[in-house]
Amino acid sequence: MKKFVQILSRRSTVVFFSLVLQLGVLVAVLGVFSGSFYLFSAASLALSFIVVIWILNDSKNPAFKLAWIILILVFPIFGGAFYLLFGRNRLDNRMRKKLARAAAFVSDAPQNNRTSEALNALEAQDPDAALQARYLSTAAKATLYRFSDTVYLSPGEEAFVAILRELKSARAYIYLEFFIIAEGGMWTKILEILEQKAAAGLDVRVMYDDFGCMGRLPRDYCKILKAKGIRCAVFNPFRPILSSTHNHRDHRKILVIDGFTAFTGGINLADEYINELERFGHWKDNAIMIKGEAVESFTRMFLRLWNFAASDRSDLPRPPEDKAPSQVYGDGFVLPYEDNPLDDESVGVNVYLNMIMKARRYLYITTPYLIIDEGLSGALCLAAKSGVDVRIITPRVPDKWYVHTVTRANYRPLLKAGVRIFEYSPGFIHSKSFLADDTIGTIGTINLDFRSFYLHFECGVWLYGRKSLAILKNDFLSTQDLCREVKISELDEEKFFRKVLGWLLKIFSPLF
Repeated sequence: MKKFVQILSRRSTVVFFSLVLQLGVLVAVLGVFSGSFYLFSAASLALSFIVVIWILNDSKNPAFKLAWIILILVFPIFGGAFYLLFGRNRLDNRMRKKLARAAAFVSDAPQNNRTSEALNALEAQDPDAALQARYLSTAAKATLYRFSDTVYLSPGEEAFVAILRELKSARAYIYLEFFIIAEGGMWTKILEILEQKAAAGLDVRVMYDDFGCMGRLPRDYCKILKAKGIRCAVFNPFRPILSSTHNHRDHRKILVIDGFTAFTGGINLADEYINELERFGHWKDNAIMIKGEAVESFTRMFLRLWNFAASDRSDLPRPPEDKAPSQVYGDGFVLPYEDNPLDDESVGVNVYLNMIMKARRYLYITTPYLIIDEGLSGALCLAAKSGVDVRIITPRVPDKWYVHTVTRANYRPLLKAGVRIFEYSPGFIHSKSFLADDTIGTIGTINLDFRSFYLHFECGVWLYGRKSLAILKNDFLSTQDLCREVKISELDEEKFFRKVLGWLLKIFSPLF
């Protein structure tokens, strides 16, 4: 009984039932009116018709359009109103203006001669790669760097060791931003160092996503951190009110130390990411450590979103003067980038499409989810049919059964085109990485799903000619050895009910 009361008193439980109650009241009210008043029913049908025309002429991804149009056809009375409430998935004007002010407060890195030289040098080596870099430079206002070093880290345990080592070496500031922070062994060790550094006078800032940490951190956790001398911000606090703004989450994983070292990748700060807690079998993840001038971009990424999320509007920092040497001589090129729903530019999906279409020999992909539209699926099929060795690793053990069902529903056209798909047998793979032809790769936080592409704040690192790409390739191939390759015959043998469920969930997957 005590455990049952604890479950009911959890914030996540309260929020869930509050939202369900509001949704139920909304449906009941619409139902009462639709059954009692002919004019209301006629008006609702007219609204749904107008909304369908609106959707058809919108610039949204066609998969979003199809899902909502089917939903409106099934529920013509409620569908139009539901779309206006939850379907537009756009930041409201107030949120957009606040984000714009925060971004303006932290200007982009200056496009100086060094940056132009880097683009020119890349173009001399590989014009196709230079086109990808120029796209990111234009669309995401990202900067291409030459004088940086990169270290690929996998699994999460290896990344954790590096994170602890670099945190201990901090001398000026620590900026930490993660979708998930969970109380446990991993976070306890990190927090001990953060406390020590804050007590020593360093500027220590922690930002986390409220929804990502729901049920993992106390509701007033910011106050706990502030009492330890650590500045804290919570991104988009989740309130139990029906609103589409809750869709926009900070899915990024960024750690910046002294403007000289940065981390990003798939790992969050929770025990399952380093296999101290088993949830879905063995958890396979990755990260990348960057040292040198490219870290400047991550510093600015963090501060832009910090200045949006921070409750204390009197403490809006600008990029600090780095106290560490900024130049590290590394091989190749490094281009950190970010994606968000504010700029109306699908940077994440375009980076992936660019790599798919430019691959000549092989393309190796790891992703926890494979929830893609016809554009991405078609590009992968075209690459495979053109002779490119396309391989994708997904989990064998799912973290969400319905997402895994949609993932498998996307296998068939890819397999028929010659794409090879492998499922990670020991458990769940959470890495998000692309590698093409030994020369180009990207590692970051962007899943192959609609939420990452169109709703979340995300980030990644585009790499060209880096030695770390060889480590990524070896990691992919060694991981493949632990996988089970999926064949079309396996899909043919699935139960009819599972196939139908996959088809239905696939249609509505943009709404997940």
